[in-house]
Amino acid sequence: MATYPVTKRGAEKLKAELQRLKSVERPAVITAIAEARAQGDLSENADYDAAKERQGFIEGRIAEIEGKLSAAQIIDPSEVDAGGRVVFGATVELEDEDSGDAVTYQIVGEDEADIKLGLVNISSPIARALIGKEEGDTAQVQAPGGVKRFEIVAVRYL
Repeated sequence: MATYPVTKRGAEKLKAELQRLKSVERPAVITAIAEARAQGDLSENADYDAAKERQGFIEGRIAEIEGKLSAAQIIDPSEVDAGGRVVFGATVELEDEDSGDAVTYQIVGEDEADIKLGLVNISSPIARALIGKEEGDTAQVQAPGGVKRFEIVAVRYL
């Protein structure tokens, strides 16, 4: 089974979601199903159908999270010693060579990614272009508007 890279923060976020699904969402949907059954004829009961559909979603998400956590390779970026190279968990300061704009990204697992917060998925084009590079290197990224070039200004492991 392949491992699934995730930062320590991302693993905690997944564990919290799993706990919420098991202790709050699952009991609530079981109660909703029981209430819908008490209304009588299930063949035309929209509340019952909606509750069963919600239950299926919750159980599927629980199984998905448990699978990811069992295959997770939890990485604490502050403990990484990559000698200044960009690796999973690294926070990278970049400068767009065309516009001069500065951006900062941290390379994280797919469930943690949020571009608005500067968290990019390890399998995204920008992360793939950065992995293995060092400070001072240039990374080329195929963006929707064409090829963008970024100079790596700094690499940190926070």
